[in-house]
Amino acid sequence: MTGDISLRTARAADYDGIIAVVDDWWGRPVHRALPRLFLDHFHDTSFIAGRSGGELAGFLVGFGSPAQRDCAYIQFVGVAPEERRSGLARLLYQAFFEMAVKDGRRVVRAVTAPVNSASIAFHAAMGFTVTGPVDGYDGPSSAKVLFERRLD
Repeated sequence: MTGDISLRTARAADYDGIIAVVDDWWGRPVHRALPRLFLDHFHDTSFIAGRSGGELAGFLVGFGSPAQRDCAYIQFVGVAPEERRSGLARLLYQAFFEMAVKDGRRVVRAVTAPVNSASIAFHAAMGFTVTGPVDGYDGPSSAKVLFERRLD
């Protein structure tokens, strides 16, 4: 990973910087998967990777499930194209895992679209169990691949 990058807990105000780059980072419109409410309500369980000059290098938006007290959920992760394969995503996930364990969580879950082969490969390499695709997961015509990683 580039040496001039540091991690910090997110703030609600980070939303504008994330949403300004996320479609460019993906090369397609994905911003609707990350409404502002996630940073308004879950910034203290999310992480920002910033360069020494303040430029956004990556982020992870996640939270502890209020309904499933043993579970934490990763909603959205982004890494700047020039930082991919640098270990930054792994560092963001490790920070989230550590936060989840401190909060008493024993499992982390996430989902992705079946076409996102890079995400599926990354999660498998990070020790997640990969299930699916599950047809109709988010309604008709919306299959998802499910990820789960035990923390104990």
